[in-house]
Amino acid sequence: MRLVERNYRVARGPSRRGGEIDLIVRDTDGTLVFVEVRARQRTDHGGAAASVTFGKQRKLIYAAQVYLQALHTLPPCRFDVVAVDGDEIEWLLAAFDAG
Repeated sequence: MRLVERNYRVARGPSRRGGEIDLIVRDTDGTLVFVEVRARQRTDHGGAAASVTFGKQRKLIYAAQVYLQALHTLPPCRFDVVAVDGDEIEWLLAAFDAG
């Protein structure tokens, strides 16, 4: 994968945050991947992956839509999550979708 953007932020207005995408990368097949990185030391409340709530997904989707508006052609896209629980790292491909 090739890094395209890091910490891409978009606002919904002067005082409202719209969302942030930790990493935007291009996969070898041309897919544009929006990556959310979550870290938790403990898994008491479900761990890092579980912390990507529906509300967080909505913000990521909104930021991705804004990013895609600037492109001339829309590539295939997906949303991945990198979950870091203590010393364990898990990359969840297509963790959720925009639909």
